[in-house]
Amino acid sequence: MKKLALALLLAISLSPAASFAQVVVRVGPPAPIVEHHGHPPGAGYVWVGGYHRWDGAHYAWVPGRWDRPPHEGAVWVDHRWEHRHDGWVFHEGHWR
Repeated sequence: MKKLALALLLAISLSPAASFAQVVVRVGPPAPIVEHHGHPPGAGYVWVGGYHRWDGAHYAWVPGRWDRPPHEGAVWVDHRWEHRHDGWVFHEGHWR
């Protein structure tokens, strides 16, 4: 039982560190694909644009989607790739 509790405590303490890990990709992302998304499916929906994700070997396009903000006044911040001296780093899109 003590080993299980210790393992659980270790896993909990390491989980925030994993969320801060950044993967540096040496090859720049392709140009974004222009998506024609049409009209929203209902009132209050916001278009969340697609992006290129790195799968470890190449870029793959993740299509955009309609989404509802989690609360009134929330603004979508797009996914983006940032160029740094050693390569490209991905920043996940999020609601602000």
